[in-house]
Amino acid sequence: MIIADKNTKAVDLVRAALDKAKEFEDYHCFISMNEARALDKAREIDEKIARGEKVGRLAGVPYALKDNYLSPEGVTTAAARMLDNFPSPITATAVAKLEAEGAIMIGRANLDAYAHGSSTENSYFGPTLNAHNKSRVAGGSSGGSAAAVALGIVPFALGSDTGGSIRQPASYNGVWGMKPTYGTVSRYGVVAMASSTDVMGCLANNADDVDLVMSIIAGKDPKDSTTLDNFWNRELEDAKPKKKKIGIIKDFLGDGVNPEVIKTVRDYAEKMKKAGFEVEEVEMPIMKYGLAIYYIVQPAEVASNLSRYDGIRYGHRSNEAKDLDSIYSMSRDEGFMPENKRRIMIGNFVLSSGFYDAYYLKAQKARTLLINAYNEAFEKYDALLCAVAPAPAFKFGEKTDDPLQMYMEDVMSVPPSMAGLPALAAPAGTSKEGLPIGIQLIGPRKSDQMLINIAKSVEEVA
Repeated sequence: MIIADKNTKAVDLVRAALDKAKEFEDYHCFISMNEARALDKAREIDEKIARGEKVGRLAGVPYALKDNYLSPEGVTTAAARMLDNFPSPITATAVAKLEAEGAIMIGRANLDAYAHGSSTENSYFGPTLNAHNKSRVAGGSSGGSAAAVALGIVPFALGSDTGGSIRQPASYNGVWGMKPTYGTVSRYGVVAMASSTDVMGCLANNADDVDLVMSIIAGKDPKDSTTLDNFWNRELEDAKPKKKKIGIIKDFLGDGVNPEVIKTVRDYAEKMKKAGFEVEEVEMPIMKYGLAIYYIVQPAEVASNLSRYDGIRYGHRSNEAKDLDSIYSMSRDEGFMPENKRRIMIGNFVLSSGFYDAYYLKAQKARTLLINAYNEAFEKYDALLCAVAPAPAFKFGEKTDDPLQMYMEDVMSVPPSMAGLPALAAPAGTSKEGLPIGIQLIGPRKSDQMLINIAKSVEEVA
């Protein structure tokens, strides 16, 4: 990551990023650009440097902001028609921290509307193309962020991860993606999806940049009662694995997983052995229930969080509405994408009278069993290894007519989310068609930097 100093102008860094964004405009990484304000901020930083004043750790570094983070610069849409003209009155805590260190947002990155999706095909503004193959999806929901980093437009981008929305697009585009421990980064100022699993993280082209960005945005925030005290304040050297043992989740090496993905995971395991780790397979039968647990709990929270978008307080209001009932029904019908509606209906169903105990309550009990299974595994292993997704990036339209097939893309990424655990996606290989394949390292709570350390040690012997 290049930082502005006496020899490197912030204006030049920002202009280069903006030029690249225009060069790759057909990939549709961005919903909107922040050109004028970004250049103004860059000039301010250059003037500070010229005067010998102190500047931040990210002085002049351009970045892409997933468009579900609120900021007064531009319009925060969450890629939804419901918010296609919403100027935010506040700034997300993570954004404020980055800007305090001199980072400069050049544009708002595309995503699935309200972050509901695994392909960015659910964006009201159109899909983002995969950085390595234009016929393939960029993944979701942080597809725009991942593609912008992979194309070299920006050195890092902010994303959000509820069930894999940072890790899966990172894997599809061949970049690094960090889903931190739940509560590591404040959720204040980010459009809510599922509040018990939403986490804020980043995507970058290398592990050191991930560590730097996360160290800046992590920490306690009085505006978000779920945030943890900042444990990201130590050097990577102080976060070394203690047991030097890694468990490969055997349950994700069988039917339904692309053979090239399985080979990539096994090849990565061999590299880990060369790096000094003991690696063995571990059976976790509860994993087969992870997706079912997630797609009961998550839609329930989605339905609750999206109930505020009613055409009355803010957001889209239908021009055809004639009375209060039609304002609610028509505004929501027009403002939400099909996937948003699907999750609202599922969520309201599992929370409804007569079904709450059978579905939602049972899912929460199973969630506890999932957490216990992870805790038991971590008594023996430093971290767990598996793929991020069952296959490399798929073709546009391949899964849009089959929601169950689309949801299966999340089968490996949702279990750590349900347990609130950190998970790091790292590039690990490519398919015969040249599509990136990533691996996923999962660790105990607050072991985020240890996961980065493990991945770095594997890189050194690769």
